[in-house]
This record gives sequence, C-alpha cells and structure tokens, in this order.
Amino acid sequence: MTRRTKRTNLVVLDMAGTTVADDGLVERAFGTAARALGVEPGTVHHDEQLAYVRATMGESKISVFRHLAAGDEEQARRANAAFESAYGRLVTEGHCHPVPGAREAIERLRADGRTVVLTTGFARTTQDAVLAALGWTDLADLTLCPADAGGRGRPYPDMVLTALLRTRAADDVRRIAVAGDTSSDMLSGTRAGAALVAGVLTGAHDEAALRASGATHVLGSVTELPDLLVRAEDGR
Repeated sequence: MTRRTKRTNLVVLDMAGTTVADDGLVERAFGTAARALGVEPGTVHHDEQLAYVRATMGESKISVFRHLAAGDEEQARRANAAFESAYGRLVTEGHCHPVPGAREAIERLRADGRTVVLTTGFARTTQDAVLAALGWTDLADLTLCPADAGGRGRPYPDMVLTALLRTRAADDVRRIAVAGDTSSDMLSGTRAGAALVAGVLTGAHDEAALRASGATHVLGSVTELPDLLVRAEDGR
C-alpha cells in the first residue's frame, strides 16, 4: 500500500503546453522576434537561437531574450515586445485553444476544494489575451506572470511561492502540487518544495527531460491530475 500524502490544497498550473495548446505559436512568434534581433530565418544563427528557445520553454520570455541578445537590454526588450505582440496577434486571430479537457480538470480541482493558480512565462498583457480568448478570465482562483512575482519567472520558485502567499491556500509547501510541460516547470516546483510535481506530455519536453528536472509523476495530460491527487491522498 502506498503511503498517503498530505492533502493538496493549492494547485499551480502552467498555461501554454499544459492547459493551453501551444500548436507552435511560440515558435511562430519567435520568428518575428528574431528579426528584431537582426537574425533572419533560415540561417545557422536563427536555428541556434530557436534551439535555445525550445530548450527554455516555460521560462520568463524576457529572460530568454536577454540571453539571446547577449546582455544588450535594449535589444532584448525590443525583441520581447515583438514576440509578445506577435503572440498576442495570433491569439486574437483565433489560434488559441485549450488542451482537451483542461477546463473540466480545473473545474474539478476547484470543486474538490482545491485552490487553482494559472501561471505563465509571458507578460501580463499576453496572459490576459489568452485568458480572454478562451473565456477563462474567472476559471482559476488567481493568475500570475513573472512580473507578479518580482520579475523572476521559472525555473525560479517565485511564482509558486507567490501563489501560496497570495492565496494563503496552504499552511505547508508540501500541500502544493505543480504541473507543467517543461523542465523549468519541474525545477520551479521542486525548488518551491511542492510535494507533487507533475510533468505532462502535451507540450514542449519529453518524459526523460521532465523526470531529469525533478518530476515526481509524468502524465499524458493535465486531465489526469485530479485523479492522481485523490489516489495520492488515499494512499493508492
């Protein structure tokens, strides 16, 4: 018999790739941002930068562009603005859809008495555009972007801990569950002390990468999370 875990009172969920289908939008928006960095698609330099974007999926986008701009803050901010604008345009054009069953999973988590917080590496304006496009403005108890947590996004634990401080939903970090599709999501959850850190296979990274970064469980989809929490608490 599996040992029972403490009840999970706070669930922190990533958006793009976890609850929101990415469908290549990040890479498409990056193509626009790359031009702001003076990098043309089809070049070796572009391919190298795209590989870095893929490897750092889930992290704060401005942090990613600071790396790509080699410390040139003005250039990084210009590229980030171009990226956020391009992504927002794709969202408003209708290229934004939920992961199948994600809304129902969030509703069930809340019906089970758990507080749900949605987090992102995007800027607040982009996050709000995605939530509005999906009709999710009031779906979760709270939504957070890196700026809401002092500016540091994943893989830092700041957004998870900010979720705890803002909601006061739990009295112990071991009562937090984190779910995401990237290595940075897993690192953020483990660094925050969450007892359950679940990777999902609907987004950027595969099972090996998720487990290497600390995933306690790997799920096919976020739709499996409510049952996982119940089983863990029942000792099954």
